[in-house]
Amino acid sequence: MTLILASQSAGRIAMLRAVGVDVEPCPALVDEDSIKTALTQSGAKPRDIADALAEAKALKISRKQPTAMVLGGDQILVSADGKIFDKPEDKDEARAHLAALSGASHRLISAAVICEQGKPVWRIVDSAQMTMRTLSAAFIDQYVDAYWDEIRHCVGCYRIEAEGAQLFASVSGSQFTIIGMPLLPILDYLRVRGLLPT
Repeated sequence: MTLILASQSAGRIAMLRAVGVDVEPCPALVDEDSIKTALTQSGAKPRDIADALAEAKALKISRKQPTAMVLGGDQILVSADGKIFDKPEDKDEARAHLAALSGASHRLISAAVICEQGKPVWRIVDSAQMTMRTLSAAFIDQYVDAYWDEIRHCVGCYRIEAEGAQLFASVSGSQFTIIGMPLLPILDYLRVRGLLPT
């Protein structure tokens, strides 16, 4: 059975391939903004929004390729005051996001859903607690200018596995969840299904 990742996320692709999972990326191109807006207006919790977005991506590809196993993933960043952050549109928004997160804690919620034959068959939601050190305006400017191409697709405007580690005072949770997917439970499920050796 082919494993398809319903995404072109470089972090998720690299994570899976680094541990020996043969995965074929195929972006789902769902309207994430509409889904997120509708769920937020209905009072859905951030973890449920992440789960719904991951499912929407996996379902879209699974309906097109029913003989494959399709993995969808999504990540939501929630600040201490409950605000949900989106990926930055430009450098100015990235600077504003980092300034808002500076010196405070936030949660990263990562969801993964696996679909087969157009139906969800497995899911997981995990979270990590992140505490940023207090960042100077000069540091934020330098960081965004130097790493914009790398962070523009990251919901928190950082890559913890690279220079983004410099932004933090402490983290609590799985590094895989922080990067974008709860990898270890996914690997367990792939072993159960025979896609990986036991």
